[in-house]
Amino acid sequence: MERRRAPAANRRYRQRRFWDQLYREEGAEPREWLGALPRFLPHLQPELRPADRILVLGCGNSALSHDLYELGYTDVTSIDYSPACIAAMRARYACCPGLRWAVMDIRALAFPDAAFDVVLEKGTLDVLMVGETDPWNVSRQAAATMHRVLAEVSRVLRPGGCFISITFAQPHFRKPHYAQEAFGWSLRHVACGDGDAGAFHYFLYVMRKGQPLDPPDLALGLRLHQPPPPPDPPPPPAPPDDEDYLLAIQL
Repeated sequence: MERRRAPAANRRYRQRRFWDQLYREEGAEPREWLGALPRFLPHLQPELRPADRILVLGCGNSALSHDLYELGYTDVTSIDYSPACIAAMRARYACCPGLRWAVMDIRALAFPDAAFDVVLEKGTLDVLMVGETDPWNVSRQAAATMHRVLAEVSRVLRPGGCFISITFAQPHFRKPHYAQEAFGWSLRHVACGDGDAGAFHYFLYVMRKGQPLDPPDLALGLRLHQPPPPPDPPPPPAPPDDEDYLLAIQL
């Protein structure tokens, strides 16, 4: 089956009907943004315990939730913005009673405070940035949306719980969004790859609820909401290139 690419008009990429159409065409056949679970399991396992209550944000048609379940993490709730996606995943994994599926907007999680030990996302937050043309200067709207989602994640995490984000976004672009004192968590990251020098690396960020941010990360977070510096003044006009100018400077 031919894979659908993100549309040229990126704002459609965030719309529910785009994802509904994609999942109706693809069904629940696994499609792994950033790779399947074995690729980053060595970095995940130290953060997870079998009894953890896990929330997967924007599950899509990834097999991540099922693979976690098969490894013994049997209390997994998966949400997605697309009803077509959730219907397909619920049907595909009906034999796994510990897997729960719900249609939900990540900007407004319908869970009580401190409901989960782990919140996990893989490429979901990247969708919030597809319309940005300059990753060094993210629009106020995108920054506010990211903040809203992360505030919800922090709210549903229990004290001592962790938020794990897996993304291609490099630290100098993504850490300022995560390093907000209001979320009440620490922040660390690790770069991951497949050992191929020519391959793209991805990054795994771990935020632990109830631990403080390191001062450099806190400074990064503060800079995110500062107004951009004024533009550089235009260069002075070039001197005229004629004989009068040469006489004026008395060569």
